[in-house]
Amino acid sequence: MATPVFEEVEPAGDCDCPGCVEGRRVSPRRSSGRPGGRPAACGIVVMAAASAVLGAVAPAAAVSPGRPAGQRPHVPADGETETPQGGRSPLHGAAGKPAELSAVPIPATTRADIIKRAKVWVAAQVPYSMSDYWSDGYRQDCSGYVSMAWNLGSNEWTGSLDQFGVKITKEELQPGDMLLYHNPDNPEKGSHVVIFGGWTDSAHTTYTVYEQTPPHTRSQPTPYPYWSNTDKYVPYRYKGVTAETAGAQRADGKAGKAGKAGVPGRPASHGVPGYPGRGLFRPGAENAYVAQLGRRLVEKGFGRFYATDPGPRWSEADRRAVEAFQRAQGWRGGAADGYPGPETWRRLFADADPGHESGR
Repeated sequence: MATPVFEEVEPAGDCDCPGCVEGRRVSPRRSSGRPGGRPAACGIVVMAAASAVLGAVAPAAAVSPGRPAGQRPHVPADGETETPQGGRSPLHGAAGKPAELSAVPIPATTRADIIKRAKVWVAAQVPYSMSDYWSDGYRQDCSGYVSMAWNLGSNEWTGSLDQFGVKITKEELQPGDMLLYHNPDNPEKGSHVVIFGGWTDSAHTTYTVYEQTPPHTRSQPTPYPYWSNTDKYVPYRYKGVTAETAGAQRADGKAGKAGKAGVPGRPASHGVPGYPGRGLFRPGAENAYVAQLGRRLVEKGFGRFYATDPGPRWSEADRRAVEAFQRAQGWRGGAADGYPGPETWRRLFADADPGHESGR
């Protein structure tokens, strides 16, 4: 039997396996036959043996090239957690002014401003840290990053950020929303949160992510919902998100067109305003979309539920009017609960497509 021959091949400089990560940490030094002291664990090893002895052996499966190196998720070295994060804390941490974290306000912001703030850290390549705070006062970990993008008055963590948002569906995602994975059994192992920046394909399988992850803040195309724990991420919409003003910058940075006067979010080019999200139509909600919804229900013939003109505060009259409209579409049960979803909104502001029969 022929002696196997091993050949070590120098790996790519951006390899992030544990061996190469450790190799880059140590000072360069020469070791026996290996310049720079790079560990041998990561070289590509090729073995040749006499086929007459081993027989016809099927070739080993080739290593899948996978995603480009620049798009691979962070792979922690031995002993590291994936995205360690600090707990709730005031801005600037212990160095900042004491804050009452039990009642943190929810400041209003726009989607364009959320993405604008997210891009600031990307441009600065803010280093990842669970204990350091950037100059703006936010902790340099994943949850601190989302707290900053949403302009919260404190540093939250993956166990509290959901209190500042409302759950939405994948179809409702818009730039500035977040995808949250919180592991309550071991929050520092696997828990992560990112900002959704918009779909990159028509099939909605890939999106632009804004995230704080080792070694620093980044933005890149990412498979939905994330590289790992694909059944754990939940989409949320920030409760304080407001409609863009006329002529404001859109979340993608391009100038938006002025909407029709008195109707927030209605594009000038067509008659169906973009669906703003379920969280704006709930008890206690007060915003321009509620008034817009009420006026449209009156126009559609469901004004009998209103004792006065529809206003911006969500009421039982709004819910009953929406329920009546949903039942008029032939929907029953949970599909006619009185809370407008994307399909209710579409049919309410445009003639229904006879071939489209999905509820809500």
